[in-house]
Amino acid sequence: MDYEFAQVFGELAAKHDIALSVHAPIAGFMGHAERGKKLNMAVGMLDHSAGIAKAAGAELVVFHPGFLLGRTREAAIDSIVEQLGELRARLEAKDRAVPFGIEVMGRVREIGSLDDVCEISSRLDWVRPVVDFAHLHATSDGAFLAVEQFVDALRQADAVIGPNAPFHIHFSDIQFANRNETKHLPYGEGTLRAEPLREALAQFERPATVISESPTVESTDEIKEILAA
Repeated sequence: MDYEFAQVFGELAAKHDIALSVHAPIAGFMGHAERGKKLNMAVGMLDHSAGIAKAAGAELVVFHPGFLLGRTREAAIDSIVEQLGELRARLEAKDRAVPFGIEVMGRVREIGSLDDVCEISSRLDWVRPVVDFAHLHATSDGAFLAVEQFVDALRQADAVIGPNAPFHIHFSDIQFANRNETKHLPYGEGTLRAEPLREALAQFERPATVISESPTVESTDEIKEILAA
């Protein structure tokens, strides 16, 4: 998507009351252990994504937190925060310093737990957690069954999100093995349900944008119907 297309797309979305977000390319992550080609490419991807978001009037840019790369969790998080700070300075100089959302991941042995993304968000006021409940369900070995688990996750995210921003949530049914995601499923084929999310969101004054990552339109429609009930 180029900037001109993004602007037209954004105008059409606004006309029809559709909220937009931009998901950066998978390789666009911060926290590289070595400075060089891969980091430069990632910065370019996130820079471009921010430019598209600015042109389209998107709510935020969603990106993945990266990898441990042989480091301690604390060292990796410090590196992510440092490189995000450098990225922010570059974006400010280009007038595209849009909000970023860092996604909870579905891997238990890498960066990307809810604790990780909330820690990073707490240290950068322009970054907020993106709560992916399919990933949380996978990494907890299917524990997200009751309202309480959803409330606890949202409460943790709520504590580090600014007062005027909505929750940004990814949701779908999920298949997992050994506490790692394997694939997104049509709604009803796994064990994650939307009713507890609906009940949990009702306990917060903060609005929410929920992105369906279901593989079928029918699943997305069903999830939307449940959340809107």
